Amino acid sequence: MADAPFTARSPLRPSHQPGRPRPRAVGRNEIRVRTRDLHGYRFAYRMAGKGDTAVVLIHGIGDSSATWADIIPGLAARYRVVVPDLLGHGASAKPRGDYSPGAYANGLRDLLSALGIERATLVGHSLGGAVAAQFAYQFPERSERLVLVGSGGIGRQVSPLLRAASLPGAELLLSALQLPTVRWQLEMVIRVMKTLNLGLGVDAPDLMRVVDALPDASSRSAFVRTLRAVVDWRGQVGTLLDRCYLTQGMPTMLVWGGRDMVVPALHAGLGHVSMPGSRLEIFEEAGHFPFHTDPERFLGVLHDFIGRTEPARFSSEEWRQLLRTRRAGTPTHTAHPLPGRATG
Repeated sequence: MADAPFTARSPLRPSHQPGRPRPRAVGRNEIRVRTRDLHGYRFAYRMAGKGDTAVVLIHGIGDSSATWADIIPGLAARYRVVVPDLLGHGASAKPRGDYSPGAYANGLRDLLSALGIERATLVGHSLGGAVAAQFAYQFPERSERLVLVGSGGIGRQVSPLLRAASLPGAELLLSALQLPTVRWQLEMVIRVMKTLNLGLGVDAPDLMRVVDALPDASSRSAFVRTLRAVVDWRGQVGTLLDRCYLTQGMPTMLVWGGRDMVVPALHAGLGHVSMPGSRLEIFEEAGHFPFHTDPERFLGVLHDFIGRTEPARFSSEEWRQLLRTRRAGTPTHTAHPLPGRATG
């Protein structure tokens, strides 16, 4: 296995709660990039922590497992955390292949199986949210909870920048963004947007970081293939709304930035009312990356959600009943009441 150093801007650890085992500090040598060959391709991932509960963090398009740097240490103090580089991203292979959410869900299942993890709480950001939801739909018996962060796949609307990037010639445009003169002009535009407090200025630095992570033709090709699997010039190709009723058997939380200009916060409200019993958390001043804007709050919300819910456990009969009637049978999980918070 190949190892690479891991750096976190601010390693966060939850405070100890009476009556619970004291969390163990996670050493830096426990959080590193590892690789495993599956189906002839290299799958990269980070893994840390121990415990009965497994938490899988899934990044968005063009990003990598490194995007969760501020979150992994705090989670790993209590849970077993797995953070993959999706195929075509980060240190994973970038073949000419299927980059649809369904294919990603299959690859994630195989990686977790190879690691000996049968069930997990899924946390997905942007494209990773669509992958997490697809995984829960394809493999409900392996899914304990679902957390969607600025998730794709709920509504059709999406940033014009992503729609434009799905058009012919996108790879040439991404290549041009690496030129020094173009970079300088973009950086000036970003400074202006941030100075004027424009919405896109909140996310512009992270979006440029994603562009910087596409230094070669294979990376850019994988990015475009992935994007075209979920977005075209009219917006997102598919939505999860026709299957949202299935989440009534799954503890579900949506986390969104109130100033998200990539996948607007309108999608958060739409998903919340469409997913029975879901919990909604809005980070008012955050953009598309709320876990970057306020990692400590994000970590606290995630711990609270996991601590207040019992993992879903679907039987074949319960799943069959949901599909036939769109109504859940006897609940297999318990959501503890949240004081002062409307969750339904």
